[in-house]
Amino acid sequence: MPLRIVKRLVRDWFLVGMVTAVVLAALFPDFGRTGGTLHADVVANVGIFLVFLLYGLGLPLANLKAGFMKWRLHLVVQSFTFGVFPLLWLLLDSLLGRWLPSGLSLGFLYLCAVPSTISSSVAMTGLARGNVAAAIFNASLSSLLGVVLTPLIVSLLAKTTGQSLSLGDAILKLAGLLLLPLVIGQVLRPVLGGWFSRYRKYTNLFDRVFILVLVYASFCDSVKSGLFTDYGGSLVAMTFGGAALLLALVLTLSTTVTRWLGFVKEDEIAAVFCGSKKTLASGVPMARLIFGAHPLLGLIVLPLMFYHQLQLIVCSVLAERYASREVQPAS
Repeated sequence: MPLRIVKRLVRDWFLVGMVTAVVLAALFPDFGRTGGTLHADVVANVGIFLVFLLYGLGLPLANLKAGFMKWRLHLVVQSFTFGVFPLLWLLLDSLLGRWLPSGLSLGFLYLCAVPSTISSSVAMTGLARGNVAAAIFNASLSSLLGVVLTPLIVSLLAKTTGQSLSLGDAILKLAGLLLLPLVIGQVLRPVLGGWFSRYRKYTNLFDRVFILVLVYASFCDSVKSGLFTDYGGSLVAMTFGGAALLLALVLTLSTTVTRWLGFVKEDEIAAVFCGSKKTLASGVPMARLIFGAHPLLGLIVLPLMFYHQLQLIVCSVLAERYASREVQPAS
């Protein structure tokens, strides 16, 4: 039994790492806070640039052409990512927002505004025997649209939480530290693409370790502002419950809409997985750029952290169910 637990922890090291980052932030907040020894602002900017440069190197635009013509599928996915999610936040916040801390409400808004995730959306679609080409196209398109749409959505809707956001500054920051390295990576891809493919597992490791550093730094600022002293276990319960409710609603709605539109099963799978996923890999760096040294930054990214884990668990089960279906022979 202990060996099985150790193997499970090794396999889920990223989840363990996120929990460890939060614990370290609670114990040593001065090291990672803004202005602290870690110099989190400088580390964040350099790391974000490198992460998205690697994304650019690994983004095979040639593979996207196969899924380009599925315009109804693309419209459904992007509408869910940047339309249905914010509308659900407006509805749920009007019903339940009065019982949430303002920082947590802003965190759920941010969760609803971030793009879809590339890696797990494509992986789950492939496992479920769905339209992988369309999944690659939509997940990649979502990341590019998020540079403008994510800060725009937060700027438009955050007023209801009493927060404010400089839209122009946010878009410029995102373009400089996300879009620019993506373009540079694409330009360098013909030269460095082969190297990137050989060392992909190491670049993926850098990506995840850097996210853990950002999570630690974000929670350091929140700890110094009283995150754990002002809120108890109810904060975890509210965050988990809200993330689970949101995921259940989106999965139900996306499945219903795709079947109502008459999508073939492969397109339905791509739409459900791409339209319900939210990216932690891009979401945490984007939050750092959009909200800066916000004292409740750790609270703002908390719903995204919970949602990320829930979507992986639930969508893994869904993918296995989809994969076990009988495929009708072509007529």
